[in-house]
Amino acid sequence: MTIPEPRIAVLQDVDTKPGAGAFWDETHARIHLRLGCIGAVTNGAVRELPAIRATGFHLFAGSLSAAEGYAHIIDIGRPVEVANLVIHPGDLIHGDLHGVVHIPKEVGAQVPETAGRIIGIRRQVADLCSSSLEFSLERLMALLKDLE
Repeated sequence: MTIPEPRIAVLQDVDTKPGAGAFWDETHARIHLRLGCIGAVTNGAVRELPAIRATGFHLFAGSLSAAEGYAHIIDIGRPVEVANLVIHPGDLIHGDLHGVVHIPKEVGAQVPETAGRIIGIRRQVADLCSSSLEFSLERLMALLKDLE
């Protein structure tokens, strides 16, 4: 299976205590960047965050660890459970500092347009709330009704 770029590597730490040692460090970030990955999601630990940040590689992890893990990769290309999600190869996911969400493939093409619409709505509400001269509960309610 070939997964189109941009790719996100997803690694499930299946140790009895996930995160006892870190798999992801600067070296693994650089390797995965060369493999076309822009980031990784894991329930395990990560380390060397300043060096990883400098590479531009994105991470969502279960914990931080000063220790490097003794990793054994037992399978590749299989479904994994990370961040309370079962993730299959090729699934669409989005993560930020708040967590990771699964995006059903059948709505993937609609994401850019929908996200743009939501950003526009939020911008209009923020602009109204920032205006000391124009803001009122009535104007907020009218704006929200217009945006439905």
